Amino acid sequence: MNRLQREAAARRIMEQSPPRVPPELYADALRRGGRMLRRRTAVRRLAWVLLGAAAVAFTVWALTVQPWVEPPSETTPPVTGWEGW
Repeated sequence: MNRLQREAAARRIMEQSPPRVPPELYADALRRGGRMLRRRTAVRRLAWVLLGAAAVAFTVWALTVQPWVEPPSETTPPVTGWEGW
């Protein structure tokens, strides 16, 4: 069978009868789809809450530690201006 014949056979099969879905399969798919949507929504909300908590924690840490400020010197600076004594 070449490609055109296969496509024609597939079209004939699809046009013969509309697909039928058993009612219990529809109800099961509807239930599972609702569960998946609720789970996906819960995961998305949890991710946003964790991202917000991380942003707040970083802000509090940055304000407390102040990493942009130069740390104090651990050695005494050289003394100048004492030569005249």
